[in-house]
Amino acid sequence: METQHAATGKPAWVERVLMRCPGQCAVCRAWSTARVCADCLLRYARPAPRCWTCAARLPPELSGRREAKCGRCLREPPPLDRTVAALDYSFPWDGLLQHYKFHQALDLRETLLERLQQALSIAQVEPPDWLLPVPLAPERLKERGYNQSYELARALARRRKLACDAHLLLRVRSTTQQARLPLQERGHNVKQAFAVEPGRLADLRGSHVAVLDDVMTSGATVFEIARVLRQAGAAHVEAWVVARTPEGGSDSIRR
Repeated sequence: METQHAATGKPAWVERVLMRCPGQCAVCRAWSTARVCADCLLRYARPAPRCWTCAARLPPELSGRREAKCGRCLREPPPLDRTVAALDYSFPWDGLLQHYKFHQALDLRETLLERLQQALSIAQVEPPDWLLPVPLAPERLKERGYNQSYELARALARRRKLACDAHLLLRVRSTTQQARLPLQERGHNVKQAFAVEPGRLADLRGSHVAVLDDVMTSGATVFEIARVLRQAGAAHVEAWVVARTPEGGSDSIRR
């Protein structure tokens, strides 16, 4: 049975066509010069209090409290110094991110980038020495034609005048797609899947690094990357992500 779009009630195949229409909001289909209109941003993109180290949502009463952490991170501190997430990976951002990631909807990049820019400004992040996109396996890069994280990272680097390098961090082992695995198996799946370019170790020594990814769920991918970067000598490692999957949230894209 054909599913319907949650905001408009139109069949999903109609929505896939309308997603490409210029001049319309990608969420509610109102006429708009922006890909997501101001009303939808107000409704679906409000900042939320988040855990300092994993960006999980925190209770509203912790809003404004600096370095507040969730219970999980207090019990088992992750290898990240900080995580900044712009949005929840839920309607409408889950659908927009899937469209951007799998259907070459690069026209959505600016909207996603603006949300991340806003989150970074609110978080008052320090500029890192390196901004590194999560690398794709060669076969996945060939299949998609682009690395969605690198497209965001290089645009963000231009805006913030940061050093972005897509070759400093390498994916050295192909892995099963994280979305196909239960959460408890994802850490093992990406273990030893990443490495630093051997000739560039000196560039990382004592550095502040931000790792950029589109979606974070279990944290397995960015946690493994953080371990690799620390072993290579990085002094401070953060994750910057567009969307963070809420507890019990969407299974469509999980990393």
